[in-house]
Amino acid sequence: MARLWAKIILFGMGFRYKITQNQPILPNHSYIFIANHTSMTDVMLMLVTTKNPFVFVGKKELVKIPIFGFFYKRAVIMVDRENIKSRTAVYERAKKRIDQGLSICIFPEGKVPDDESVLLDEFKAGAFNIAIDHKLTIVPMTFFDNKELFSYTFLSGKPGTLRVTIDPFITTNNCKHEDKKVLKENARNVIYQNLINDEAYVTYSNKRKPIHP
Repeated sequence: MARLWAKIILFGMGFRYKITQNQPILPNHSYIFIANHTSMTDVMLMLVTTKNPFVFVGKKELVKIPIFGFFYKRAVIMVDRENIKSRTAVYERAKKRIDQGLSICIFPEGKVPDDESVLLDEFKAGAFNIAIDHKLTIVPMTFFDNKELFSYTFLSGKPGTLRVTIDPFITTNNCKHEDKKVLKENARNVIYQNLINDEAYVTYSNKRKPIHP
C-alpha cells in the first residue's frame, strides 16, 4: 500500500523518477538503505526506488501530518530523538524487523537541515551501529533533485524528474564498532562526491547561498 501511495503522490505532484543502479539490489536480502535527506519527497522516492520490503527509522513528529502520517506510521520505527530510551529502543525494534527478513532505511543526517545551503549534513551513528551489529550491507543512495523540486521553502518547487543513484554497496562483514567512524565517513563521502560532481545540483545550491559541506 505504501509503495502504491508513493507512486500516486509523486505522479499527482508532477514528478517522475529516474533510477540509476550501479549494483543490483538482491531480492530476499536485508540491507541498510541510506540517502541524503532534503525534502518530504525523500520518503516517497525511497519507497519507489527499491522493491525489497523495508521499514524506515524516522522521527515520530511526522505522524501528525494528515494522510502522510497514516502511511508513515505503518512503515516506520518511530523515534523521539530527544529521548534516550526511545533512541535505545530503536535497536531492539530494528532487530525484530531484520529477523523477519526486512531491510532498514535510515536518513543518517537525522533531519532535513534547516539551512538549505548545507550540501550534506554530518551523519549520525545509528544506521552504522545497526549495520555492524547485524552484518548488513549498506546501500547508499543519492537523491539529486528533491531539494530543488520540493524544498521546505514556502511556494518553492516545480514538477520535474527526481533522479536517484544507487551507489556501490558497502559491506560490513569484517567491521567492528571501532570501525564505525570510518564506515560512516566512507558512506557520507560516496553521497557527497555525487552531489558536488552533479552540475544541476551545484547550480541550484549556488542560487540560494554558497555551498557548505
